[in-house]
Amino acid sequence: MTKRILIRADDLGYCEAVNLGIAKTVKEGIIRSIGVMPNMPTAEAGLKMIEGYDVCLGQHTNICVGKPVTDPKLIPSITNEKGEFKSSKEYRSAKEDFVVLDEVVMEIEAQYERFKELTGDEPHYFEAHAVTSDNLFKGLEIVAERHHLPLLPCALLGDVKFRNTTLVTSMDSMSPDYDPFTSLKNALNRDYGESEVPMFVCHPGYLDWYILQTSSLTVNRTKEVEMLCNPEVKQWLDEQGVELLTYDDLA
Repeated sequence: MTKRILIRADDLGYCEAVNLGIAKTVKEGIIRSIGVMPNMPTAEAGLKMIEGYDVCLGQHTNICVGKPVTDPKLIPSITNEKGEFKSSKEYRSAKEDFVVLDEVVMEIEAQYERFKELTGDEPHYFEAHAVTSDNLFKGLEIVAERHHLPLLPCALLGDVKFRNTTLVTSMDSMSPDYDPFTSLKNALNRDYGESEVPMFVCHPGYLDWYILQTSSLTVNRTKEVEMLCNPEVKQWLDEQGVELLTYDDLA
């Protein structure tokens, strides 16, 4: 059976440096699926960098970085006194889910409308960034059902079902001794059933002051840019007969 893999880049729009890294992996590398953070100020600039390239764009719904699309006063459970989202650290350290369902639905829907404004298209997949919250996941389900969107369950929770395909998640970006090429090989060297596809989730990007202040994922982003654009990696994939998929290819 032909080897297949879906390689996704998250966080387009996070900041200028991340946009530069992702754009490089599209133009010179093997990225064909990208998660867009619609609320972020540099999302539009990031999309312009990849304009004209054949990429599958998804909504990477974000409720833990930057400012919301919704008026912060309307969604106090997920924003702070500065009108910005509560940090991912606050979500991780909370003893219970503080996200109010009606509020997060409002913001998810607002980001969906912003996504359409920015891209002129519907999201080709629909999921969330960084946070594990039951009410966030319920909110995504509600908005996806309302607008008939292709919901992608949280990859942080393990293997997920997308349409009729089981996506076997590989995401090692946070490992301190991370070697992206080794992780990619490991993802491909497992045995998969006919309805299973490995999904390699990465976060390519360069570093600027904003991301150094707001993200715990830093240097490994730059490692991924190098790996995804490395001609030797492309050659190895060709030699292995690997088919690179996007979410549009999944039945």
